[in-house]
Amino acid sequence: MEERDEKRRELRQKAMRLPLTPGVYLMHNQAGEIIYIGKAKALKNRVSQYFGSEKNHDAKVRKMVSNVDWFEYILTDSEFEAFVLESSLIKQHQPKYNILLKDDKGYCYIRVSGGSWPRITAVLQKEEDGAKYVGPYLSFWSIRETVDAARKIFKLPDCNRRFPQDFGRGRPCLNFYIDQCCAPCRGKIKEEDYNEAFQQALDFIKGGSSTSVKVLTQRMEQAAEDLDFELAARLRDRINAINKLKDRQKVVASRVEEQDVFALAQGESQTAFEVFRFTGGKLSDRESFLTEGCQPDPEARSEFLRQYYAIRERIPPVVTLDGPVEDQELVARWLTERRGRTVKLNVPQRGDQRQLVEMCRSNAAENLAQQSGLAGRDASALDELRRLLGLEKTPAYIESYDISNLQGGENVAGMVAFENGRPLKSAYRRFKVKTVEGQDDYGSMREVIRRRFEEYRAFQAKGDNTGFGRLPDLILLDGGKGHVGAVQPLLDEMGIAVPLFGMVKDDKHRTRAIAQTGGEIAITSTRRAFTLVSSIQDEVHRFAIGYHRQQRKKSAISSTLLSIEGVGPARAKALLKHFRTVSAVGSATLEELEAAPGMTKPAARRVYGHFHPEGGEADSLEKPGNEGEFSGNG
Repeated sequence: MEERDEKRRELRQKAMRLPLTPGVYLMHNQAGEIIYIGKAKALKNRVSQYFGSEKNHDAKVRKMVSNVDWFEYILTDSEFEAFVLESSLIKQHQPKYNILLKDDKGYCYIRVSGGSWPRITAVLQKEEDGAKYVGPYLSFWSIRETVDAARKIFKLPDCNRRFPQDFGRGRPCLNFYIDQCCAPCRGKIKEEDYNEAFQQALDFIKGGSSTSVKVLTQRMEQAAEDLDFELAARLRDRINAINKLKDRQKVVASRVEEQDVFALAQGESQTAFEVFRFTGGKLSDRESFLTEGCQPDPEARSEFLRQYYAIRERIPPVVTLDGPVEDQELVARWLTERRGRTVKLNVPQRGDQRQLVEMCRSNAAENLAQQSGLAGRDASALDELRRLLGLEKTPAYIESYDISNLQGGENVAGMVAFENGRPLKSAYRRFKVKTVEGQDDYGSMREVIRRRFEEYRAFQAKGDNTGFGRLPDLILLDGGKGHVGAVQPLLDEMGIAVPLFGMVKDDKHRTRAIAQTGGEIAITSTRRAFTLVSSIQDEVHRFAIGYHRQQRKKSAISSTLLSIEGVGPARAKALLKHFRTVSAVGSATLEELEAAPGMTKPAARRVYGHFHPEGGEADSLEKPGNEGEFSGNG
């Protein structure tokens, strides 16, 4: 550790001697490999930041800096020249800690199998297998979607069964029952009818939906004139299916004729990027990327855009993004020079374009969720919350606290934990407030948070990262900015660098906003984040108030049953379980008390006497020499 600190100081001293001019810097590890390349408007300021305090660095930068052994730099005449040189060097050296994308966009084809009962499939490569290949095409996603749509519209099979060999072997699959396959496997469709549907599907793929509708409409009208109503009905159904497909495609249509839409979603250690490419106002391609590491969104967008368009030939006039881009003017200028015409970077705030961005972002979150094993809605909610609160990383592990008391009595707190957007009940904890008297929520919350992180230090001292030894990514208090203002100085004093916010309720006890020391953040417009925070607030309130009620119940026992001689906690608990309430115990007859589980006759008499102090039967029975006591034994 000392050696690492000494290396950091040495690198910082070297960085402080750099000039305040534009340039590119290259970070090397001990093996001499380039692990990161960056550009700077002022080299001294930028490079020295890496070797200063780690508090302002995200996890990816901290990891990179820990592996830096030395660095070199190249001076340039302008920041834009540094920008261009950086992009070129990244493409050349492929450094580990830069965002790296592979140019895996090759040609793809539509494969038309030979022989009888032919099939249509989308493939990435041509093979010498006797089949016919239509293409090449650039977008495999687009071709795959088109082939899938053609199979559904014209009810062609997509299974692995062979025809006519598999006629009558087994029941047809689900596609037949949902009217998406004509099921040749049943052996009830004529080969000529199948081939007709197949040819129409191929024409649909080659000519597009408009051409297919026109041709099919002409054939339908001709069939109707020829009184072939069965054929006319089949053609009508296919025309309707194509029109329904066109209606669905309008959902992802764009008023901007040619544009690319970008969005990202970040997890704990990965960033997912999604790209929608529009040509002629229609979605023509879609690409998904998953990169290691996380960094601030504007930096991630800037780096991704440069990597993406460095390996793509087509650059549209409009690039639509889900948020701001670092060095936006430089990026736009670089894209403009590469395209040869103006390129505009657009961050829509409302309307159809904003909806496209949100759809793109949802797909990025889904891609991230598939890789991390989360549900798509959980990954999306956590990413929304990260953006909303301006967090450095996705809050995969959240702790939430609530205080519960009744006019200052039985003061308790509940802590719930959410991991990856779901309750982690094994991590729930309950606290009895010990040092605060009366109704002081701020003081109670400070005590609970202090005790929790004292436990964290104790666990860390033992090298234990489980339970309280785990540091949360986010703390949410059930309360407003007053609660946050009361607790934040304590966290600062203890050196606990965990983001802290409050959860504010409206007059109907529903989540309304997120509180911070400087005010409130509206949350109702971010649907998934709102749902997540609401569920956390409801859960911590339920847990805290449940513990409070339990303590009040115990208090009621201790003030009544436990004050009776011969009645301990076990016997009191058994009485309450049997009679349900303390009032029912007091109303019970002596015989009922004696018959209760865990009771003896002397204990039953004492309990009865406690609730019947004046002239009670238990008192008279316990007096020595009482005639009634002995008459029963005479």
